[in-house]
Amino acid sequence: MLQEALAKRKFLVIGRVGMDLSPDPAGTRTRDAGTMMVAMGGSSANIAAGLCKFGCDASLVTCVSDDAIGWYCENQLDQYGVDRRYVKRVRGEYRTSLAVYETRVEDHQSVIYRNNAADFQMSVEDVEAVDYSAFGALITAGTVFAAEPSRSATFRAFELAKAAGLPIIFDVDYRPYSWPSAAVAEDVLSRAGAMSDIIVGNDEEFGFMAGDIDKGLGKAKALAQDSAQIVVYKMGPLGAITFADGAEIKTGIYPVEAVKPTGAGDSFMAGFLAGLSEGRPLKDAILRGSACASIVVSKPGCAPAMPNAAQLEDFLKTHPGPTEA
Repeated sequence: MLQEALAKRKFLVIGRVGMDLSPDPAGTRTRDAGTMMVAMGGSSANIAAGLCKFGCDASLVTCVSDDAIGWYCENQLDQYGVDRRYVKRVRGEYRTSLAVYETRVEDHQSVIYRNNAADFQMSVEDVEAVDYSAFGALITAGTVFAAEPSRSATFRAFELAKAAGLPIIFDVDYRPYSWPSAAVAEDVLSRAGAMSDIIVGNDEEFGFMAGDIDKGLGKAKALAQDSAQIVVYKMGPLGAITFADGAEIKTGIYPVEAVKPTGAGDSFMAGFLAGLSEGRPLKDAILRGSACASIVVSKPGCAPAMPNAAQLEDFLKTHPGPTEA
């Protein structure tokens, strides 16, 4: 049933869209910046854009501020082909998120502005207005649960998606600065994980959900045994372990000359899900996601750096291949 749902290639993505600024040219520190590269950002929006580049349909559910930054994000979603019928404008003191990050690995600095974040204003009414029957799967990232009313709205979306027969795909994406406390985050993210069919996270995120980083692998395995159909446990340069159908699949990474550490997770998710939606074997889909992550960290920008199908194939043909798991 999971493969049948993904094969529809129609994804409902819940979560933020924002503006990214990065000093130009690559390698410039923010403190020394004279010009900035501007691009769309936000984990959920990046995933949606990446899926559209692979020929999938993606609709975003979120809120943006009714101002120049929010309008910029709307225009960017249009350019990437992301359906924004469920993107709502909000007024008052709420603001669309802004990220300033450096295209450099050494002493990398990322500064995220999330004060009075507009996306956290997504309400239960907003998600209840969605026609879930039009989609094959729901995707979200953990930040959407960090504050109310977005938290309750997303859990309501999970309920409605399940009622409509949609699998839930969850990127843990734990970012401490968005949460009121680590205890709240641990509880809420664990609840979300227990409702999800596909879970993707890194070793630190699963460790956080388990209460101890040394218990993260066990947490990932337990989720695969108890509720989720696929759990991807990412370990950075060491590759990933994927739990599915009682088996463990170990995969490596595609080494590249990285110019920044950002955007890899979003690109992995887009490439991984696009691969599954095409009916590819699970291990192949994981490796394609890993290749997408490598492509993104080797170029400036996040959404702009995400590959389409032809670019991914060119990368796979010319790269020596993944590391041993």
